[in-house]
Amino acid sequence: MANKKKFYVVWKGKRPGIYESWADCKTQIEGFKGAQYKSFPAFDQAKKAFNGNYLEYKGKSKGKSELSPEELLKIGEPNYNSISVDAASSGNPGRMEYQGVDTKTKKPLFKQGPFNQGTNNIGEFLALVHGLAFLKQKKSNRVIYSDSRIAIGWVRKKKCGTKLKKNVKNAVVFELIERAEDWLNKNSYNTPIVKWETKAWGEIPADFGRK
Repeated sequence: MANKKKFYVVWKGKRPGIYESWADCKTQIEGFKGAQYKSFPAFDQAKKAFNGNYLEYKGKSKGKSELSPEELLKIGEPNYNSISVDAASSGNPGRMEYQGVDTKTKKPLFKQGPFNQGTNNIGEFLALVHGLAFLKQKKSNRVIYSDSRIAIGWVRKKKCGTKLKKNVKNAVVFELIERAEDWLNKNSYNTPIVKWETKAWGEIPADFGRK
């Protein structure tokens, strides 16, 4: 399935404006301290946002539900007694980072990176393991949401299934992977790992806004 076209608004960057690709948007924000940007599914939404205030859109889900009322009723609402994790990678491989937030308030709970020569799937895997360790340390009964079926599968197998080859540039990333796998093999947890229903609820609260 082809990726849906997106429009990227840059409120603060080298040249503020609306861009039609992540590559063009990235050029405007990379290395720019305090950059403000976000993607939108339609040009009219992007134009309205560009003429507005970044703070009105920061952290908010993009677009409306893609499901029918009947499907939405079947899925229900998110469990807000939870945390949400997500990752972002500028390139594949590229500079990768991940974070975890409170699902309801979007309050940051942890954030790591960026790291060189990582992938989005690796970041999603590391974010989930970090989240599991975080909740266990807090003795929390909250669930954890991820929008990555691949990462959820890797965690359940206690093995990162990346095809990325280890080299000098990504040594730190592979060290994190080894530590995460070691944690999974040495620790038990009761935290339910739940798939975030993006089509029903919009982007996961931990989303970096770069997709």
